[in-house]
Amino acid sequence: MSVTEPLEQLSPVKRALLEIRELKAKLAETERAQNEPIAIIGMGLRWPGGAHDPETAWQLLRDGVDAISEVPKDRWNIDDYYDPNPDAPGKMSTRWAGFINDIDKFDADFFGISPREAVSMDPQQRLLMKVAWEALENAGQSPEKLAGSATGVFVGIAAFDYPEMQMQYLNPANIDAYLATGSAHSVASGRLSYFLGLQGPSISLDTACSSSLVGVHLACRSLRSRESDMALAGGVNLIIIPELLINFSKSHMMAANGRCKTFDASADGFVRGEGAGLVVLKRLSDAIAHRDNILAVIRGSALNQDGRSSGLTAPNGPAQQVVIRQALLSAGVAPHEIGYVEAHGTGTSLGDPIEVQALGAVLREGRTADNPLMIGSIKTNIGHLETAAGVAGLIKAVLALKHQEIPPHLHLKELSPHIPWQDFPIVVPTQRTPWLASSGKRLAGVSSFGFSGTNAHVVIEEWESESTGEWANEGIGERERTQSISSSPILPVSDFQKRPLHLLNLSAKTEASLHELVQRYEKFFVENESAALADVCYSANAGRSHFDHRASFIASASAQMRERLFSFIKKEEALGVCNAWSDGTNRPEVVFLFTGQGGQYLNMGKQLFETQPTFRQALLRCDEILRAHLEQPLLSVLYPQAGERSPLDDTNYTQPATFALQYALAELWRSWGVQPGLIMGHSVGEIVASTVAGMMSLEDGLMIVSERGRLMHSLPQNGLMASLLAEEACVREVITPYTDRVAIAAINGPESTVISGERTAVLEILRRLEASGIKTRPLQVSNSFHSPLVEPVLDEFEASCRRAQYRTPSAPLFSSMRLEFVNEGNLLDATYWRHNLRYTVRYSEAMQKLQQLGYRVFIEIGPAPMLVAMGQKCFPNNDGVWLPSLRNGREDWEQMLETLATLYVNGVHPDWEKFDRDYPRRRVVVPTYPFQEQRYWIEVDRGLRIQERGLRIEDRDTQSTIHDPRSTNNEQHWSSIAEAARHQSQQIPFDMPLHTYPAKWQCLDRLATAYIVHALRALRAFNKKDEKHSIDGFMQRFHVLPTYKHLVQRWFNKLVNEGILLREGELFTNANALPKASPEAVLQKSGNVFAEISELLEYVQRCGKLLVPRTELLKLLKPE
Repeated sequence: MSVTEPLEQLSPVKRALLEIRELKAKLAETERAQNEPIAIIGMGLRWPGGAHDPETAWQLLRDGVDAISEVPKDRWNIDDYYDPNPDAPGKMSTRWAGFINDIDKFDADFFGISPREAVSMDPQQRLLMKVAWEALENAGQSPEKLAGSATGVFVGIAAFDYPEMQMQYLNPANIDAYLATGSAHSVASGRLSYFLGLQGPSISLDTACSSSLVGVHLACRSLRSRESDMALAGGVNLIIIPELLINFSKSHMMAANGRCKTFDASADGFVRGEGAGLVVLKRLSDAIAHRDNILAVIRGSALNQDGRSSGLTAPNGPAQQVVIRQALLSAGVAPHEIGYVEAHGTGTSLGDPIEVQALGAVLREGRTADNPLMIGSIKTNIGHLETAAGVAGLIKAVLALKHQEIPPHLHLKELSPHIPWQDFPIVVPTQRTPWLASSGKRLAGVSSFGFSGTNAHVVIEEWESESTGEWANEGIGERERTQSISSSPILPVSDFQKRPLHLLNLSAKTEASLHELVQRYEKFFVENESAALADVCYSANAGRSHFDHRASFIASASAQMRERLFSFIKKEEALGVCNAWSDGTNRPEVVFLFTGQGGQYLNMGKQLFETQPTFRQALLRCDEILRAHLEQPLLSVLYPQAGERSPLDDTNYTQPATFALQYALAELWRSWGVQPGLIMGHSVGEIVASTVAGMMSLEDGLMIVSERGRLMHSLPQNGLMASLLAEEACVREVITPYTDRVAIAAINGPESTVISGERTAVLEILRRLEASGIKTRPLQVSNSFHSPLVEPVLDEFEASCRRAQYRTPSAPLFSSMRLEFVNEGNLLDATYWRHNLRYTVRYSEAMQKLQQLGYRVFIEIGPAPMLVAMGQKCFPNNDGVWLPSLRNGREDWEQMLETLATLYVNGVHPDWEKFDRDYPRRRVVVPTYPFQEQRYWIEVDRGLRIQERGLRIEDRDTQSTIHDPRSTNNEQHWSSIAEAARHQSQQIPFDMPLHTYPAKWQCLDRLATAYIVHALRALRAFNKKDEKHSIDGFMQRFHVLPTYKHLVQRWFNKLVNEGILLREGELFTNANALPKASPEAVLQKSGNVFAEISELLEYVQRCGKLLVPRTELLKLLKPE
């Protein structure tokens, strides 16, 4: 059967065979998707013993740390509750547990939570928020980019200690609106999804001790079914009140000495522990494609239930065997390939033997004596974390895979006689043990069994990046990059260089956090001297959310980066360091300014051409198009070989060469996510500006600029241009006698004017001006642009321009000669380009217009800082941020990165993923955010029950932002209010391009008028001609509540301004009946205007809808 044979010509048998083949392929693909490994790309945790991240967790495990301690005084007085007799009423038989520090501390401001709500929140919710943030940062996933994503949350949680304490000790009069959401377990997962804007499944689950591993299993299922694209899975557990420990003591579950002696002959129970753990999961194919740091992969998992065992809480050995076999089947792994199992291993005389026998029965199959199964339990280190126990075991197993070492299992002095060790090839490592790969790979199993009977088992495998060859690259692949480089006649492949400098961007919500974050990075570089600087910067830039307090550091190597960071810490001025605070509620729009002629120099942009693929590709494309217009190739003009003469300063080459450089720079800036909020060019720079704005194609833009250069070059070189330090009026008066030969070419500032014309006339003018004390400077240009001398070529130039196709700009384009935005009705067409060549550039007035519109950040897209230097003088007090792309005499990357860093610290949001897309970067683990925490806790007297007491927020931080509203310090009080308002305004910032404000305002104004008229017609007011009402009379007649008097006054005044009503003293009347108003029609017309911010229009529409139906209006304005 030929592959190319048309389907309709196939016989029925061949068609059937083809369909069977296609069905088999689809089935294979479905099975592959259902069994795709799941990548663990990040982990966050808080464990007893001070473990707060994967690094400190491994230190604890590797060093065999026993993290169990006596109950601290801030939980309860253990002496009041302890009795070694487990049956003693109201007493607990243990003094021990695994505790974490500072569970009362929280950075409420960081998470946008008020102090009062933070006090009412279960600390388990607060701990999950911190650990989730750190897990995402550990994974290199920028939390701010996850809003709206199909990211699932699966959280194991059961403890109810803090809400129980509130119920016991809180006066009902002090119960606030946050108690329910602060206490409900469903909110533990829901709050994470809400805060991060996640729209995948969000589930809080309780299967007791197996909860967190069950969550991991459910997350894997959700990912494989493509219900989620990423998932957070794990659990949390805190021990705040003594009641549950008393209960467990009565059940004789507690170890007498407070240690889990798992697999030991003296095993007599477990010790409770608290903490949290979350893992970040993705489908393996996605993790590879996204260049994620893959820590390990989950090959398979399974769940089942004990069913009817010997007791409700008693384990079931056969059920455990089944769940392990199911997990192996899911993973496609043979039993003997498992090298290590992180056991449930609580340390009970009943549970341990049952578990070991289940493991031995399944995993001994095919196993030789020289390949024993190693088992251990993290509970010997940190206790039983209950709903967080399973994920703690998973994290331990991942760390063991990463370090290829099994950490020591503690408290094993004599093997339990209840376990038939001789029947199974099983060992329990009590010392650090190298993990040798079996069959060329390391695999581990993790078990977690709930005392309600739910069992979970997960199979994980180590991951090495080499197993995929090269890391996935979202930008230009190596093959494409090599092809593009080898196609250039200027630069051989072997000479292609990597970017010589790197940019590290750090940010925080407070200045204190920023300084602490910088300190963490400085310490990181001290401890990781061999860290790849490019990967560290990529991970920090692309894998973090970005806040208002910002700092940027430029360096070529890790040692230099550490020096830059250290200078910042010491508050010393240093090259390559800049920082600032930016208002996140008002993100600045960047203006692209395109230079005219005069800034060119040999080898401009050459370093970028050699090291930046996007820039290189754009310049190569221009070179290819210009071969039809130039005798000499563009690249040889820009970058001549040693000893060769370049015609770069000849106008016929200057203008297309400058255009090409500018176009490549614009492409580079935009590829980095620096999108222009407005585009404007100066003189010939308007041609490339229009091209970049999408008003014409690159081919047409290059054709026009080449024709302009060619025609100008054909003119006699008898002209001169000069810059004058004088106002326009003064210059215009002096040149009046010479207007047939000299003209004002450009007005670049309040006292910066350029004249152009016939050389002898210009020189006479300069002598007159210098005699009167005015400074002048002749310009090094080959022609007199914008003067009568260009008139001989205007007709031919306009004819050439008519060959181009013009369209509405796709980006805001402002004309520096017309002083207006370019739109469909006033395109810069052939007539305009004729005008552009001949008449005055009104740059100073254009800059004043932009200043009035609110633009403050400017990048010059050109070879030298000419326009930004002039533009700054057009703004009062040198306001604004003025940045060049390139500067003669300075390395390209040094200038570009300095400008990019300055943009960043001033609130611009580059796309850092795209910034490095042209290079083979990979995510690595870098320091996480330093929270600024303080105490949020209800204060109780445990000797009493419900008393007359309220909530008190203890502030142990002298820099606290929590203020007493009764404070007499009004300035401090109002400052706190202003800060709170600023914080709230950041929650949902409206980013509207400045140039769209007038159109949006007009739409809203028309909509408001339509709603007001519609509401008055619904009341049957002003239905007749010459109907008159005073404000008070109107309210009385139509029974309007006094609360709305000012509203009605504003309505009437607006309608007077619109000419719909007339005012006669205190009376309002109408010359005609109110016109019919259709808010729906206005809304329909406004849709496009509000396309990028539909939320605002929806909000106004909802407000307006209250006024439309008469019944709703009456509910609003009239009393019940």
